Amino acid sequence: MTPTGLSTDVSTTARRRVLISGASISGPALAYWLHRAGCAVTVVEKASTPRDGGYPIDIRGTAIEVVRRMGILPRLRDAHIDSRRCTFLDADGSQVASVNAHAVAGSVEGQDLEVRRGDLAAILYEKVRDDVEFLFNDSIDTLDQSGQEADVTFHSGRRRTFDLVVGADGMHSHTRESLFGPEEQFHRYLGYCFAIFTMPNTFGLSHEVMMWNTPGKAAALYAVGDHDELHAFLTFHQPEPPFEALRNTDAQRDLVATVFAGAGWEVPGMVNAMRDADDLFFDTAGQIRMPHWSSGRVGLVGDAAYAPSFLTGQGSSLALAGAYMLADALAANRDHTAAFAAYERDVREFVAMNQALVDNGAATLFPTTARALEQRNTMLRGLVTMPSAPPRPAHSALTLPEFAPTP
Repeated sequence: MTPTGLSTDVSTTARRRVLISGASISGPALAYWLHRAGCAVTVVEKASTPRDGGYPIDIRGTAIEVVRRMGILPRLRDAHIDSRRCTFLDADGSQVASVNAHAVAGSVEGQDLEVRRGDLAAILYEKVRDDVEFLFNDSIDTLDQSGQEADVTFHSGRRRTFDLVVGADGMHSHTRESLFGPEEQFHRYLGYCFAIFTMPNTFGLSHEVMMWNTPGKAAALYAVGDHDELHAFLTFHQPEPPFEALRNTDAQRDLVATVFAGAGWEVPGMVNAMRDADDLFFDTAGQIRMPHWSSGRVGLVGDAAYAPSFLTGQGSSLALAGAYMLADALAANRDHTAAFAAYERDVREFVAMNQALVDNGAATLFPTTARALEQRNTMLRGLVTMPSAPPRPAHSALTLPEFAPTP
């Protein structure tokens, strides 16, 4: 990859107007770098405010360098969860192994970070809110790029014109669907469903994870600190995606309750807490695989273009690295077609390596057969006495070009 350097000389050309749809991770990160490149950036977000809360996410490898260059690494280190151990339990709740959380997650202790998704989103938003226009409680309704610009009508009724539009609106991207068609043609289902919610920490857990497994099912309680609240996870193997449940919250709760009926340990209490939770997030584990990430003046970044699934632990890292690379390509190429082509050329192999970390029904922590579960447990017992594994090449395989200093 040839370092291009971010051009900040905009004195001879009009400022490029860029609309970004989505204000979670990749959206604000892209906004930061595009502002550095001299663009006039607008971010539209359907939520009324930046979204807080959310389950813990990892920042690893190349993404660590991205946040360092953004100047937010110290704040993220302060927000680092630093889980001390992960305890695995069998069907009746007895302990299988208690191991260093870094060894299980595949992260590098002392380098990689784990933070709450809401904390990362808040830090990114605070970094750009004074330099970028945010339109909350709104979304793109229609997009017309038949002319020399992109004419956008928002759900609120307002109309604006932009030079470029970028969809950073997640795995179920409306931007992608309106441009490329239904998600089903790009969605690669990985055979799992999951429910995430918060519940009271009545177990005295602190900076740790407890995970219960039977073949094809897992329940985890995640204490990110010494708080009165836990992140609860219920994950299960499902050969075919439950499309009906994806559109109906009551159906989601019923499906999870049916799958985990009769389960041991603390699972019945978790299911009851799920029924009462007001922050339930249910989805399938899947990936987005597209032949192209752009069409005309519209491009995609992060999960909208190449979601790797939570099973890889690389979603946020890919979003951060991808945003950096897209901004660099746009800064180096005034022609957006050339810029989008360079972005794909330089990032696609990195995406493929990370998506290949998990295959259909083959998630290491969630075995679907008794034999595979026993093999995993044997591996976990070995981790108790073995040093942590070296970092995975996929995490750091992308070399970032150097940006020019801010004028």
